Amino acid sequence: MAIVAGVDFGTLSVRVSIVDSERGLLATALAEYPLHRKREDPEYATQSHDDQMRALASATREAVHKAHIPGDQVQALAVDTTGSSVIPVGKNLEPLDEYYLWCDHRAKAEAVEITEAAHREGLRAIQWCGGVYSSEWGFSKLLHWLRHNPSKRADFVSAFEHCDMAAATLCGITDPRKVKRSVCAMGHKWLWNPDLGGLPSEEFLLKVDPLFAGVREKLQGECVTSDQIAGKLSAFWAEKLALKAGIPIPVGAFDAHWDAIGAGCRTEDMVNVVGTSTCIIGITPSVNLVPGVCGVVQGSVHPRRTGIEAGLSAVGDIFNAIASRTGTEVATLSLGLEKYQAGQTGLLRMTWDNGDRTVLVNPNLRGITVGWNLQSTAQDELFAAIEGTAFHTRIILDRMAEHGVNIKRVINAGGIPQKNNVLNQIYANVLGRPVLVPSRSVVSLGSAIFAFLAAGAFKTVEEAQDKICPEHAVFTPENAAERVYHTLYALYQKLYFAFGQPRDARFGDILPTLIQVAERANAHD
Repeated sequence: MAIVAGVDFGTLSVRVSIVDSERGLLATALAEYPLHRKREDPEYATQSHDDQMRALASATREAVHKAHIPGDQVQALAVDTTGSSVIPVGKNLEPLDEYYLWCDHRAKAEAVEITEAAHREGLRAIQWCGGVYSSEWGFSKLLHWLRHNPSKRADFVSAFEHCDMAAATLCGITDPRKVKRSVCAMGHKWLWNPDLGGLPSEEFLLKVDPLFAGVREKLQGECVTSDQIAGKLSAFWAEKLALKAGIPIPVGAFDAHWDAIGAGCRTEDMVNVVGTSTCIIGITPSVNLVPGVCGVVQGSVHPRRTGIEAGLSAVGDIFNAIASRTGTEVATLSLGLEKYQAGQTGLLRMTWDNGDRTVLVNPNLRGITVGWNLQSTAQDELFAAIEGTAFHTRIILDRMAEHGVNIKRVINAGGIPQKNNVLNQIYANVLGRPVLVPSRSVVSLGSAIFAFLAAGAFKTVEEAQDKICPEHAVFTPENAAERVYHTLYALYQKLYFAFGQPRDARFGDILPTLIQVAERANAHD
């Protein structure tokens, strides 16, 4: 028997779960921290490292207390985080700024420059992330920071993903060279590929921008999978967390990847981790490069398999925005949605409110709703938005299938599916296949599984999953709704590619131009 702590840093809060290898979940606790945004700059999203670590200490102490165990019984702790959430650091790993959060899109121009340089210079690594580099990823954000913080450049020592920074902090590591970096983070977001020489060359980076001089060297470190140990809990943080010093902390990963493991993901499964955004995470037995799909990385989800990642830039955030505009909450606005029929609103909703992560990889998009009439309501739009996220998910899964990715099962995980059977049924109807939903929340359960591996309680991920993961509820397609959605999906595809591709001469310039006009207007305020 072993007891471990699984930690999940989300967009607005950290959740800590105390899990027993025999008895299962003993207790969970949550602590919030602020997300910093600016109304005048909708692309801006940052968070404080100190705020997050204080929240971690609070949640861990509460979880241990609620579990009714002494803190020294916890044998390991594992951490997953959002990503790509990037922090520049100075000496002794002191933050030079806040995290550029995953949903910070200020680095749009930098992403375009990296993509163009990669194709111009024949950088092979660009094909492993779908052929387009994103403003949500590491090099884009770091270049944006270097360009906009000239007074801090001299103090810049390195940059880290949140999962690696958190683990290093807990272990008391202050030398950037001794920080083990997550294969999950570096492979999916930093163009790292061991078969291609690791990170892109200094020569390539300098062709993107001379400000990258020396950056490759500063980012060097051992990149390893999450079955490896990042270090041991320091005495300082052991006291803060009310745990025992010296317990192992495995190398971290992104929350969606470990949520997929917690949801029971096996080879050839695809997991929709549906929360504020959606990450689509899968495990594939063979390497299939898919245009527009943002990462194919060996060892990123399962240490011994190839991980594949895609996703939607906003889902729950869109639902919340629709509700907040009406002065209510999603739960209230959702009352009665179970009575809606497929397509009854007459609305078709493009869920690009925060851009497109996959397959267009285009941040210069915004939401579109087609089909309004004078009787259309906010609840109609919410239902159409759920349908829209399902259509977008089908776009992604269809693209994967077209390029040889076999999908045996679709699992809906994350924070929303356990609370929203309407969404799960719509997904089954749109995808035309059964959708499995864990019978209880799996948030931080993936972290617990990797903590168990670090503690030696289980030998393999699969052994831990068999013992720890919950059963699935199954939502099967409804024939009548499936037929309606087959018709609507064809329309969705037309809109998706006509408005979403920037080089489309007919409509591809409309949404980017609206964004540019708004940005110029706000700049004069």
